[in-house]
Amino acid sequence: MSVNRRLETDEDFAEAKEKQLRLRVFRDDHLVESGSVIVRFDAETVVLQSGVSDLAYHPRAKCEFFELRRK
Repeated sequence: MSVNRRLETDEDFAEAKEKQLRLRVFRDDHLVESGSVIVRFDAETVVLQSGVSDLAYHPRAKCEFFELRRK
């Protein structure tokens, strides 16, 4: 079973980046990314990496970010 925790504040994103937590990203109620880690973030954009050269840029205002924890 997995538990999702929504990332909303800069502190949430900083913790997820530091701990290399896997994320799920939703946009318009659709899952657009799963299993990636944060490379960089700012007030407008979150950059995720899922592979060696696989980067994705997601706007913070239009997406919902969830930490994925497996129990």
